[in-house]
Amino acid sequence: MTSLNDTSSAIALLKTRKSASVKAMGEPGPTPEQLKTILEIAVRVPDHGKLTPWRLVLFEGAARQKFGDIIKVRWQKLHPDHGAESLSFQASLFLRAPTVIAVVSKAGPHVKIPEWEQLLSAGALTQNMLLAAAALGVGAQWNTDWIAYDKEIMAAMGLSGSEKIVGFVYLGTPQTALEDRPRPDPESLITRWRG
Repeated sequence: MTSLNDTSSAIALLKTRKSASVKAMGEPGPTPEQLKTILEIAVRVPDHGKLTPWRLVLFEGAARQKFGDIIKVRWQKLHPDHGAESLSFQASLFLRAPTVIAVVSKAGPHVKIPEWEQLLSAGALTQNMLLAAAALGVGAQWNTDWIAYDKEIMAAMGLSGSEKIVGFVYLGTPQTALEDRPRPDPESLITRWRG
């Protein structure tokens, strides 16, 4: 069996990359040096027109709980019938990993570059972040949850009306062994055009 997140070569890592589950992630998070490397690699993506159509919001330490309190208040407003257990879970969303990074798309109208391409650039940035974390032995998972789509949560995070959350990247140390999942056969996805 091939080991997951095999760092023996770039190709081996790409062939075995696997996210760590945020449900089984803990301390420690990435070191400051590792985080700097992850972010440097994250921004090395295709970016038509050099627009930098994305930005990052970093949550570490006590800021995770402080933002969790905002999430809890919003959840309670949306779901007043939910009990204490549900509220506690929502408040702890960002406590599941030592470092949480919101990837924000700033895609917008442009005379030459379609918004779609700008959004794809943010997706590529997020994937680069996962690859860099795996290469460094840091557990990572790309997640969204309802908070990625809630306007009040987005405003509390400092997003403008046109910005969108691509996802949250949770970074930490896997507390359980990674298990692979079935992957699609690339051949089943190819149509060979013959004219």
